[in-house]
Amino acid sequence: MSRVGKVDRTTRESSISVQLDLDGTGEVEVSTGVPFYDHMLHAFGVHGSLDLKVEATGDVHIDAHHTVEDTAIVLGQAIRQALGDKKGIRRFGDAFIPMDETLAHAAVDVSGRPFCVHLGEPEQFNAFTIGGNYPFVLTRHVFDSLSFHAQIALHVRVLHGRDPHHIAEAQYKAVARALRAATEADPRAAGVPSTKGVL
Repeated sequence: MSRVGKVDRTTRESSISVQLDLDGTGEVEVSTGVPFYDHMLHAFGVHGSLDLKVEATGDVHIDAHHTVEDTAIVLGQAIRQALGDKKGIRRFGDAFIPMDETLAHAAVDVSGRPFCVHLGEPEQFNAFTIGGNYPFVLTRHVFDSLSFHAQIALHVRVLHGRDPHHIAEAQYKAVARALRAATEADPRAAGVPSTKGVL
């Protein structure tokens, strides 16, 4: 069964198109107008083994915020669409990702109940902009939007780190690996992995 999601969304602030295959091999093509975000989404696709195509334009001359958050919304919607009825998946997944001095952890429940817990980013970086184009604080917005629109419970923790680039990247990779584990096929489960019979 094909597990592909394709979603387009246009507002006065941005125009986003996302296509992904949950059963891909990490073929990624991303263009958002925010170079560091492109780098993060590329890592997300590769480490999540997603075939991922993202095309986004937005008012980045004002700020990266709208384009970054709106892309996360559409990415979440595409993930939800690709999941279908969720039969035969593992449902839960987690991953620890070390990146030099940084360690991040993510846990996912493909529950149908959106919730995001995001902890541990060093507060001294809240005003920092990575690469001159990606405000450090946007990472939390990305995961909030992703979890809500994918309808997943997502917990992300930064256990330690001192480089803003590493801290952001380790989180994206951890979420990708946790999502990959949660959405992959479970050979021992034929139906929906829930006592309710639905997710």
